[in-house]
Amino acid sequence: MISIQLFESIAIKLKKYKSTRGIGTEIVFQDVVLSGTAEDGGLYVPTQEAIDLSSINSTDYEALVRDIFIALDKNSEELVKSNSLYKGFKKEPSPNLIELEEGMYLMELFHGPTGSFKDYALQVLGSLADQQLNNIGKKGIALVATSGDTGSAAIQGVKDSNNVDIVVLHPYNKISKYQRKQMTTVDSPNVRNFAVKGDYDDCQKLVKNLLSSDITGRQVISLNSINWIRVVAQSSYYVWLSKQIEGSFDVVIPSGNFGNAYSAWFAKKNGIPIGNIICSTNNNDVLTRFIKKGKLEPLKTVGTLAPSMDIQLPSSLERLIHDLLEDSSLTKAFYEELRTNGSVSLPRAITKKLHNTFQSDSFNDEEIKSSMKKISDLYSYTADPHTATSIALAKNLKSNNPIVALGTASPIKFQGVVNEVFNLNEESTIDLEESFDIIDNSIKKLKEKIF
Repeated sequence: MISIQLFESIAIKLKKYKSTRGIGTEIVFQDVVLSGTAEDGGLYVPTQEAIDLSSINSTDYEALVRDIFIALDKNSEELVKSNSLYKGFKKEPSPNLIELEEGMYLMELFHGPTGSFKDYALQVLGSLADQQLNNIGKKGIALVATSGDTGSAAIQGVKDSNNVDIVVLHPYNKISKYQRKQMTTVDSPNVRNFAVKGDYDDCQKLVKNLLSSDITGRQVISLNSINWIRVVAQSSYYVWLSKQIEGSFDVVIPSGNFGNAYSAWFAKKNGIPIGNIICSTNNNDVLTRFIKKGKLEPLKTVGTLAPSMDIQLPSSLERLIHDLLEDSSLTKAFYEELRTNGSVSLPRAITKKLHNTFQSDSFNDEEIKSSMKKISDLYSYTADPHTATSIALAKNLKSNNPIVALGTASPIKFQGVVNEVFNLNEESTIDLEESFDIIDNSIKKLKEKIF
């Protein structure tokens, strides 16, 4: 465990959290656990300066995560020490690090209860939210939009809670059957699933609309990556990674909503020796275009073989915009211009700043399938469609640093694609009865169903 003396030397108490857009009340840790968007539509970020997380040396993974939370904000100590943070994991939750070849690694993050990296954040957030609601004597309703993996991980995080009901929205017929069944077969009275006739961005807009609604007597919670707790929980595996690899390293991250990539950026800002952060995307290449040109221009979302990246409006990107612009009023103006004009560009000097750390490239469906086959041939490893993009991009990069590709989902979740690529006839099934409602993309219809 981290010593009291070490806490005293590195811990700057991040007691307050403010909106990226600068308007509204600053809140404390216990409130940010239960938060969604800020009053002005922005996302919460800590007010204090960065600290050096590289000084934390806990060997047990769960202890490491606790120590990171407490080092960042002493006010988190009571909550993070109250319960198990990873009760859904069947074994110790350390990631699995594989050396694919000299200087190139894969960090598998999909050995939690739902086979996705989202378990690393949502087990923690579910535990903290449940405990905080119990502390204040309130019942909460958690609202979640999912492009495939967040929904099942969020459900597993709170399905046994007596304090949290959860409502999950997924895009109808736009996620894998296995992903859908991971959500819709959970038989728990506090879980409700809706398939929205639209895409992920439509689901996300509905959730944001509900987050701003007045739901009498209920504490409304977001379990999406807009919740700050997920940033800290996901940053923790980059801290862990820095203990496995000596010196600086680059990371390659399959990216959709940008939460995982921002967590790497936050870890880098707080002393973890990450060099470049490289985002792999699919045909929904809004992040690749933004990183290359500094222009954010969401287009129409298209379905791909890597559905968890089928996103055109990455909500977690706002925290990076805020960090780069270093001015909440400029962040507010940036998103007002995006809403008004449908696109917005960073100033040239800020784009250069972006390029100091970030790179990106995209893969179409044929390139994803080809990458899966090449990875199997080279490394005797079966990658899911998302992980295939990070490994393929890592293989093509030239860097003086070791490169770590992130494995974000188990191939079992995408057995249909695996079968097509490798000419197999295997099936991953969940033979349980499903329960979900199919609804139009309408806030009125959704409210009628929920309330």
